[in-house]
Amino acid sequence: MARIGLVAGEGRLPIVFSAAAKDKGDTVIAFGLKGITDPALEQHVHKIHWLEWGKWQKGLLLLASERINKIIMLGKLKKETFFKQAEGLDGESKKMLKKLGDKKDYAILNEAAKYLKKLGVDIIDSTLYLADFIPRKGTLTKRGPGENEWEDIKYGQMVAKSLSGFDAGQTVAVKDKTVIALEAMEGTDETISRAGALVRGGFVVVKVARPDQDMRFDVPLVGRETLSTLVKAEGSVLALEADKTLLMDRAEVIKLADENDISIVII
Repeated sequence: MARIGLVAGEGRLPIVFSAAAKDKGDTVIAFGLKGITDPALEQHVHKIHWLEWGKWQKGLLLLASERINKIIMLGKLKKETFFKQAEGLDGESKKMLKKLGDKKDYAILNEAAKYLKKLGVDIIDSTLYLADFIPRKGTLTKRGPGENEWEDIKYGQMVAKSLSGFDAGQTVAVKDKTVIALEAMEGTDETISRAGALVRGGFVVVKVARPDQDMRFDVPLVGRETLSTLVKAEGSVLALEADKTLLMDRAEVIKLADENDISIVII
């Protein structure tokens, strides 16, 4: 049995993790961000500390007071928050960011990990608890991709891998070997919506991990919201990277895809 700190961002993933950790007999002490973390998380953890955005130093003091030396970081934290709410950062946060030449996700997360390591706190791999949500290679739906769709998948995978190496996004929409939309700060669902507005359906969406994906943080994730967005945008295929992507609501996602003749393939 372990005592684990959970730094929780937006979405349901922190709740899913907390349930899995509880099943293993572990104690989860959560650190939620006001206005970002789902308040429902409070019902699924042993204890939760609510923090204002950017109060890094207060979080560190709470980690020490709770005697936590292992933490997991889960949930979405929109990148634009670092730009729009920069004035909310405390002195320690600003000092840490000042050391960086940019505000790329990995740069920030790695710097935070180094800082915590010096204090005796390790960030651990959340997928140790979420292995059931990581699909392996194969087609999940009744319909598999057609020949032209496979060509678009291969092309999209090549583009997405190159793009993700620059920490600029991990999702690309392709039709007839033409890039329709690339993910930047807006996220996967918004990228899909934009693709749907630019073409008359029938496009492929490919989502991959970074070439140097660190499974401790920012693991690619899709769920029913993503599939619903793809249905509305009239996309035809969702391709995800095997062993490095979290698929939430698997049964619901596959059912919705089959109902709309969408192929989901793990590549």
